[in-house]
Amino acid sequence: MKATPAPLQGVWELEPRVFEDARGFFFESYNEKVFYELLGKTVAFVQDNHSRSGQHVLRGLHYQIKQAQGKLVRVIAGEVFDVAVDLRRRSATFGQWHGCRLSAENKKQVWIPPGFAHGFLVLSGQADVLYKATEFYAPQHERTICWDDIDIGIEWPLERAPVVSDKDREGIPLRRAEVYA
Repeated sequence: MKATPAPLQGVWELEPRVFEDARGFFFESYNEKVFYELLGKTVAFVQDNHSRSGQHVLRGLHYQIKQAQGKLVRVIAGEVFDVAVDLRRRSATFGQWHGCRLSAENKKQVWIPPGFAHGFLVLSGQADVLYKATEFYAPQHERTICWDDIDIGIEWPLERAPVVSDKDREGIPLRRAEVYA
């Protein structure tokens, strides 16, 4: 697996080694040993999530202020623009974002450690996003930052106004959000 560090410390873009032939393809989407070598520690995943969304749907920016989740994100159908925002106040990259395209075709993944908000925009007609999480979903601790917060300045590849949920429409700006120490 090829691992490329993102500009935000702790975030990694991962490209698996894919074996293809006339029958199809095979690749390891997760290997504990490889992950340990990359991060220098064991990561325990407790939950797998599957999200299907239509074109122009934007989900996020979500995080849990307690029971912070690390996420290993990949797309198995379609394409998304996936974003992580650093919410670690003591980090040199606090408030900065990183985006990358994940698709069924490129088979890339992104590792987003605890301490980050996460969101994505669907670029294809439909997309299925899978992600492994290091903590259980805890709705009482979930927070949402405005996807279009001007202080963060995410350059979403929008073709039109995105489709967002009421929860995401009511997200708050980073300057008023609870963040990590």
